Amino acid sequence: MSANHRIALWYGVLLFIFAIFTVRLFYLQIIKHDYYRAAALNDQLKQYSIPAQRGTISARSESGTIPIVLNQRLYTLYADPSLVRDPDASAAKVAAITHGDKNRYAELMKTTGSRYQVLVKRLSQNQKDQVKNLHLSGVGWQAVDYRIYPQGSLAANLLGFVNDDGQGKYGIEQALDKQLAGKPGELKAITDVNGVPLAASRDNVQIDPKAGDNVVLTIDVALQKRLEDSLKQWLQRVRSQSGSVVIIDPNNGAVKAMASWPTYNPAEYYKVSDANNFNNLAVSTPIEVGSIMKPLTTAAALSFNAIKPDTTFYDPGQWQLDGRTITDVEEVRGAGTRSIGDVLNHSLNTGATWMLMQMGGKTGEVTKLARQRWHNYLVNHYLFGKPTGIEQGYEAAGFVPDPNKGYALQLAYANTSFGQAMTATPLQMAAALSSIINGGTYYQPHLIYQTTDAMGNVKNKKPVVLRQHVISSKTSEQIKSLMEYVISEHYRSGFTYLNFPDNYIVGGKTGTAQIANPAGGYYNDRYNGTYTGFVGGDKPQYVVSIEVNQPHVAGYAGTSAGQAMFADIAHTLIDDFNVAPKSR
Repeated sequence: MSANHRIALWYGVLLFIFAIFTVRLFYLQIIKHDYYRAAALNDQLKQYSIPAQRGTISARSESGTIPIVLNQRLYTLYADPSLVRDPDASAAKVAAITHGDKNRYAELMKTTGSRYQVLVKRLSQNQKDQVKNLHLSGVGWQAVDYRIYPQGSLAANLLGFVNDDGQGKYGIEQALDKQLAGKPGELKAITDVNGVPLAASRDNVQIDPKAGDNVVLTIDVALQKRLEDSLKQWLQRVRSQSGSVVIIDPNNGAVKAMASWPTYNPAEYYKVSDANNFNNLAVSTPIEVGSIMKPLTTAAALSFNAIKPDTTFYDPGQWQLDGRTITDVEEVRGAGTRSIGDVLNHSLNTGATWMLMQMGGKTGEVTKLARQRWHNYLVNHYLFGKPTGIEQGYEAAGFVPDPNKGYALQLAYANTSFGQAMTATPLQMAAALSSIINGGTYYQPHLIYQTTDAMGNVKNKKPVVLRQHVISSKTSEQIKSLMEYVISEHYRSGFTYLNFPDNYIVGGKTGTAQIANPAGGYYNDRYNGTYTGFVGGDKPQYVVSIEVNQPHVAGYAGTSAGQAMFADIAHTLIDDFNVAPKSR
């Protein structure tokens, strides 16, 4: 082979090798560029969530609005154990600033298989800056907004709280968690060897967080404060451990105040040992409501033309149904001629049962027709057995028995006519009473007056009608008169605290409910006291619903506990909270 041929051969080999390298480089740098780039950045590229600022919560006052929940920025200190160079020394330096346990910190910094270990939460800005100045490898921090409460524990049970994971729990915070929380932002950043983001890197991709909505409640701050103080004082007076009160505007469903006891400090929710203290009893704990059901039973019987407001009837003093005896537990006992006013004024269980019987057209028997008609009013007119949809976590639905299935249906449905064998919350009772004294419109109870989004757009909450024609306007006027009659008759009977000026309308009804025994039947010595009533001028302006659990009082729980508390609240509303008197 000649020299020229050998040169040509080697030249071809070199060209072939060069072509192979060229193709390989093209494959690696062009075709597989994204893959290998991502792999190269894998150890340095980290994704950070940028928390959104949670919306604030305010309430109404005569001067405008008052903040009741704001945010305070604190810091969570964490470690990436894979980047910590000297765990023991780093832990000691951190503990000197946070006053924490250096041994625990060191243990967390030595955790294997983890890139994130929380060392301490709720660091102040100053503490965070001190840690920052130490330039500790693998130690970082994250800003976290915590809730603060300028009004202390005011309205704690309806507000709820935000836990350390940023989740709303109970009350408004849970019900509106998504709306209040906003949307977090996102930061993908190239970091240095210490895990610190390099802000100048072209590989940073950032999505700005979107702040949550600011919310204004329908609650009147001054009235809320007065109501909470009043509830606590009355529960102490009657030796009850728990209770609740709702004050609602019957003309639009706006809750003006809602108090529950026991309560707690939402700024220190983590110190509460009994989770029951978080509950808003007015919405979360249905009970057998007792005789405050009787105005609703009367309204249904009037609507079916089964009775008239001036109807009188013979009350035998007891009814035998399904082998059991129904008697009265209030003021009047024995047989006699009674009026519809007597049924409410003296709280006659036998009278409520008689009205239910008339809905089925047969005295002495709670017929299937009577049960079905009454069930229809309970669930489709008064909307019992389902949540109202108010902006509260853990709202309970309550219970209404089936009119066609079950044991001893005549007895069970007779009991429901006076508020036993079924359950409802104080809020449900307030909403139902509102619907029968406002002319027949069931407004959804609500706590939101106004919201403002991150762009500054303001949205006012409009009343939501859940049911029209609950009863007729004529029947509504009749029920108001009958409940006013109860107040006036109780005043004449010696309850002097029920003395109200003639230029206001005040109506009410007591309830004394036996407490069910889990073993069957009812306790003979345990009662809850309830009360519902209204206050207004030309029309009802406020509806009040009260629940007092197991008061230790002489006499009937509804009268001795509920009625006296209602009178105190009604006088407060008239004297200090702008109840408009009658115009004529």
